[in-house]
Amino acid sequence: MKAILVPKPGPADVMQYGDAPDPVPKDDELLVRVHGTAINRADILQRLGLYPPPPGASEILGLEIVGEVVRPAGRWKKGERVMAVIAGGGYAQLATVPAAQAMPVPDAMSYEQAAALPEAYQTAYLNMFLLGKLRRGESVLVHAGASGVGTAAIQLARAAGARVLVTAGTDDKLAFCRDLGAEVLINYKKEKFSERVLAATDKRGVDLILDFIGASYWNDNLTALANYGRMTIIGFLGGDKGELNLGLMMRKSLTVMSTTLRRTPADKKEELIKALGDFANARFKSGELKPIVDSVYPLERAADAHRHMESNRNIGKIVLKVD
Repeated sequence: MKAILVPKPGPADVMQYGDAPDPVPKDDELLVRVHGTAINRADILQRLGLYPPPPGASEILGLEIVGEVVRPAGRWKKGERVMAVIAGGGYAQLATVPAAQAMPVPDAMSYEQAAALPEAYQTAYLNMFLLGKLRRGESVLVHAGASGVGTAAIQLARAAGARVLVTAGTDDKLAFCRDLGAEVLINYKKEKFSERVLAATDKRGVDLILDFIGASYWNDNLTALANYGRMTIIGFLGGDKGELNLGLMMRKSLTVMSTTLRRTPADKKEELIKALGDFANARFKSGELKPIVDSVYPLERAADAHRHMESNRNIGKIVLKVD
């Protein structure tokens, strides 16, 4: 099969389009003919040598796929369209996925659209609802609101009846977030987000924060949370080391959690997929929820797709089309 290979860590130019052995599925795994995958920040970190795959996972980049079943398992039949988050191997023509962790592709959705769905929606649902316990009538601050996960989080939170506040770095990105349902739009390059959050909530703060930034936002995040507020950390674009203000956490009775979908145990992934499906499948079919595709590149131009993500200009997901 053809795949993107990374012979050594480095910039986007180290990636090569070449031949790799076909993956061999286990008894409980599907073999999928991949039609699309999408770029994630974790792919860039892995390419740089900073985020190795879990033991036993494919060394090939790519944490999500959409395609058709070649070798069935479980309840799936040959030829059915599936999408999934995987531990590695998405930048390739063939990939394996545990049958219990595959999701059906909605009938009206193209492969390019579906490629933008699995990681973004699973990450957002896991962190906002299963961990963050977001409820109707509560408020959530979504950092990086125009990212793939951010655009999914806005839509999911609005569908659940929550009030959404977002940060982004350009007015165009904020306008897009507004169209998805965000009520309070904060340009973090022009204003201090914690002050704006407090002003927008009558000094109460938000119930939940979905954070991609990490250390550089730590104190402002704690300030922006309401008493008994929760924060889920899914990235550290702003660094992973900083000052820890335990006093403020205790005074406000705050809860801070973190997770990586890639290393979530199989049984927890299956619970997540069922919960997300129960909440979202009908909404995907109706169009109430939709994956946001920024751009589509052919697999052999994966380096260009990585450079586009590294420029931080994308709104939604950057998709790789696999022929």
